[in-house]
Amino acid sequence: MFSVRLIMRAVSLAALLGLAGCDGITDDLRPSGDDNRPVVEEGILGTQVGQISPDFSMLDSLGNTRGLYDELSTSTGVVLYFTMWCPICDTHMSHMRSEVMPNFPTVQFFLVDFVSGSVAASRSAQLSSGYGGIETLVDSDQALYGSYDASMGTTVVIDSAGNIVRMNEDYKDGVKLTETLQALP
Repeated sequence: MFSVRLIMRAVSLAALLGLAGCDGITDDLRPSGDDNRPVVEEGILGTQVGQISPDFSMLDSLGNTRGLYDELSTSTGVVLYFTMWCPICDTHMSHMRSEVMPNFPTVQFFLVDFVSGSVAASRSAQLSSGYGGIETLVDSDQALYGSYDASMGTTVVIDSAGNIVRMNEDYKDGVKLTETLQALP
């Protein structure tokens, strides 16, 4: 019969051997604090903060074609929120709907459904989740999701000139989103 001490030693040895196979792991244990993201050239066409968003056109959950620059021509900005219709997204979207959207009537808010795969499935998810009154873009081939390097909860703000003023920021409590929207021209 194995003793508890022997089993613990075996587990410790297995863990150490596993970590030994992770080349460079000690770098993760002593982070430098350096920002190693590539430098973004601002003012050019691109999908990073400080760049000018490329125009896009996609269907909404009602089957209408929606274009970014068409929306920007009638609003002070566009907010894209990437949703999976999960409980976390529901919490974010409920907060955004009740606490942020009413304060910015000239900003166009879009939920971006990147998981449903079709207009019909997206509309069904939208309605069953209680968001029939919020514009929803159907990213059936995940083109928008990929171009903005998004994930669940990513929030992108684009000003009326097409500049990406905030991007790749997961929605938390709406404070940063509100500050960003207040700063829009």
